[in-house]
Amino acid sequence: MENKTFTISVYSENNVGLLNRISGIFLKRHINILSLNVSESEIEAVSRFIIVVNTTEKWVQNIVGQIEKQIEVIKAFYHVDEETIFLESAIFKIASNLLFDERQIQNIIKDSKSEIVTVSREFFVISKSGKRSEIEDLYEKLKPFGIMQFARSGRISISKQKMEISAILEAFK
Repeated sequence: MENKTFTISVYSENNVGLLNRISGIFLKRHINILSLNVSESEIEAVSRFIIVVNTTEKWVQNIVGQIEKQIEVIKAFYHVDEETIFLESAIFKIASNLLFDERQIQNIIKDSKSEIVTVSREFFVISKSGKRSEIEDLYEKLKPFGIMQFARSGRISISKQKMEISAILEAFK
């Protein structure tokens, strides 16, 4: 079996220590987490973990099975990239003088469909949402000008297919 990128979605109660136990499942199997995002879900009082890994389908099935054994976990799913719609976000802090002195910076911002979110005397901040490759491309274009600070989020993802999590939760009511 060949390695692929998988997005694992975990719906759970929001309890202290769950993230540590879930990350331990990956640690025991020596599987690196490429991206991790935890937030509220579309269901009240239910959190959603979005975990991105590169492994085989056999391993991801085992991992999802282990995750579902955690008491607070309601349900876990996994998808390949073709089955999801996903984005990441990034912000770049750049010296302000470049915004006015380097016309090329303005073109890079426009061509990358980024936006300037704040400007001060010392710096300005660019925001970009998109695929990881788009963010990496913008990073490489801005790098020669000097990036003062850079931060990128983990993947956020929704499945193309309807997920049956709402029906599962209805059964618990």
